Amino acid sequence: MKTILLSIARDAIKSCFEPLEIDKEALLHAYPELEKRGACFVTLRQEGRLRGCIGSLVAHRSLLEDIIANARSAAFKDPRFAPLQEDELEKTKIELSLLRPPQLLEYRDTQDLKEKIRSGSDGVILKAQEHQATFLPQVWEELKQFELFFSHLCQKAGLKEDCLEAHPEIYTYQVEKETEL
Repeated sequence: MKTILLSIARDAIKSCFEPLEIDKEALLHAYPELEKRGACFVTLRQEGRLRGCIGSLVAHRSLLEDIIANARSAAFKDPRFAPLQEDELEKTKIELSLLRPPQLLEYRDTQDLKEKIRSGSDGVILKAQEHQATFLPQVWEELKQFELFFSHLCQKAGLKEDCLEAHPEIYTYQVEKETEL
């Protein structure tokens, strides 16, 4: 099942460059679990560097539709990057993260939050007024220290890097990650 998910993501991108039809009926017949609502993030990397990452935090459509839409968005609509070009696709590695539902994390202060967050396994959503941002659990590999992780997450949300002092809402989630070799 895992390799089929990565294959769907790659075919979704490939179908934007060449006449390739994703046979959704056949996929749903062979893998009925793809019809269940699911949330995923699709991350694209080239030579280890980020090339696009788009996803859903909450399941609002079938997993099949979520994979297809997010793969195409990661390739062509991530505002941080120019749209993927056809000649880049073969050197692009795809990583798929299936999200478990986010859970609100109650905390008293930054120290309490630091004790409750599981670095390396928790994905984090930060919300403050109309601002919101998330980091997948994989981001802990690059931003290993709690302070660094959260200062970058605050900035990603468009807030000051010390935004934890304002006690934003924090949600955590876990992922099941699949990566192309």
